[in-house]
Amino acid sequence: MEGIPEVLEAVREDLLQGRGARRGRRGMSADQVVRALVVKQMNGYSYEELAFHLADSTCYRAFCGIGAFEKSWKKSTLQENIKRLSVRTLEGLNQHIVRYAQGAGVETGKKARVDCTTVEATIHPPTDSTLLWDVTRVLVRLMKEAESFGLAFTNHERRAKRRAWGIRNAKRHDERVRLYRDLVKVTKKTVGQAEAVASALEAGKGSEDPAVAVALAKELRDVVGVGQQVIDQTRRRVFEGKTVPAQEKVVSLFERHTDIISTGSREPKYGHKVCLSLGASGLVMDCVVEEGNPADSTLATKMIQRHRDLYHDVPRQVVFDGGFASRVNLKGLKHLGVEDVAFSKRCGLAITEMVASSWVYKRLRNFRAGIEAYISFLKRCFGLSRCSWKGWASFGAYVWSSVVSVNLLIIARHKIATAT
Repeated sequence: MEGIPEVLEAVREDLLQGRGARRGRRGMSADQVVRALVVKQMNGYSYEELAFHLADSTCYRAFCGIGAFEKSWKKSTLQENIKRLSVRTLEGLNQHIVRYAQGAGVETGKKARVDCTTVEATIHPPTDSTLLWDVTRVLVRLMKEAESFGLAFTNHERRAKRRAWGIRNAKRHDERVRLYRDLVKVTKKTVGQAEAVASALEAGKGSEDPAVAVALAKELRDVVGVGQQVIDQTRRRVFEGKTVPAQEKVVSLFERHTDIISTGSREPKYGHKVCLSLGASGLVMDCVVEEGNPADSTLATKMIQRHRDLYHDVPRQVVFDGGFASRVNLKGLKHLGVEDVAFSKRCGLAITEMVASSWVYKRLRNFRAGIEAYISFLKRCFGLSRCSWKGWASFGAYVWSSVVSVNLLIIARHKIATAT
């Protein structure tokens, strides 16, 4: 880390953003925050576990620059500092790591393999009943805060909970629809009360602190808007039997950025599609967290254009999964300067159009198969199967933190192997 001062400066800016001068013990340095992040992602620790191991392990203390007689940091300090790292900073750090690997002979950058995977968000499996229940209980919690301003409401939380559980355990369709009608009725009442409470707060009724009242009213309006959308999609799906397009669905009240990722005949996943570009060494050269569920075929040229913009060159050989295959993509990639382009499924393309010979095609197809193992490694050992951080910005930062950590491990293993 000491050799890339521009990255440390970016980390420092993230840590100091919105902070003034503070008193108390010395905080974490930029270098220590990045090192603590790597330890966390590499071991899949929670912040509580990270705090314990940084206090207990001599190896981790030395790696993070904690003195022999120096106290380690609490979990709240670790969380506050690590969560301040932005996507832009972590992406810049990864670019420096890849350039270092190229200079050290770990990665040549002449071959690349591209594939997509899904990283799930931290939400429960969405159903209309649980979403209606979430809306009701959150609005009730916010309206309870408004009681300090002298505003009263009728609490339907227990009734909504009973209906949600009844729907979950219902055996017959007609019974389920009857319970849904009552749950929608209860949610509508709660939404109506929340609108009235928000209007009263905005009017300043019983408020000694207008700023707090306005902030609470804004929260209520925000949840009311989502609640109305959930009621509408329940009506369309359950009562009218219509199909609601994925882009119009709400799948979580708390992680609203979550996309519905459909992968053929498999069960849909809830999170974001992540497109990865890996080199011959297994190093993750680039990574993009997509919004929505774009088709793989729309991402091929985009990933190689990004590679050219980041590293000022394109790989000589690139191989993709069959979902990326199209004649348009083949022409676009050749135009960018890629000599050999291979798709694991040809989809009507002749081998000689893609590469020089059948032997090259088979080698590249076998080379592509290795990306599945590296993606599995990222998911099993670096937490990329499910993001545990909340919010869209934090989702991207979590993905990049896993990528940075695995790249550092690959470089370290290469150095150990060459040293012996």
